[in-house]
Amino acid sequence: MAKPLPQYQPVVRREFPMLAKLLIAAVVALTLSAPATAAENENLQLFRDVQKQVLRYPHFTIFDSVHANVDNGHVTLVGKVTMPYKKSDLEKRVAKLAAVTSIDNKIEVLPVSQFDNQLRFSIARAIYSNHNFRPFASMVNPPIHIIVEHGRVTLEGVVNSQVDRMLARSIASSFLAFEVKNELQTEAEVKAAL
Repeated sequence: MAKPLPQYQPVVRREFPMLAKLLIAAVVALTLSAPATAAENENLQLFRDVQKQVLRYPHFTIFDSVHANVDNGHVTLVGKVTMPYKKSDLEKRVAKLAAVTSIDNKIEVLPVSQFDNQLRFSIARAIYSNHNFRPFASMVNPPIHIIVEHGRVTLEGVVNSQVDRMLARSIASSFLAFEVKNELQTEAEVKAAL
């Protein structure tokens, strides 16, 4: 005579509501986190679009530095440029992006100074004629930017290694600047920050 099969139905009924609760909780969690992720993706895409507009600006040089902060369509431009028209041109270029809702232009215009100009060109020539940096000299937008204000030098951008960062600072320090700030980052530091 065959044994009757055990009854598993009550166990299934008890687990199903728990499973259903877990599924509902997972769906709610995904739904709540989706807008934040979408907003972050939109901010990242807008940041990249703003970055392209700045870097493709034909008058943007190694003597200018512009950064952007993006928050749900609001763009804040900060940095320093050598000429007043660059500040307004960059704002106009960024304003053309469809995702931009408002712009706060905090770009500063560097003062006109023959001493600063000589310092800029001398440091740039020395850095980009060095064999470590020579391959970058022919790039449209070389990676090291030299910002000079009232005889104070700031190096910005990205270099391959810590040795390149120290070399660039050493070269810039060999000129008659009142101060040299080294804000260069290595590629590894930039990747770690992302």
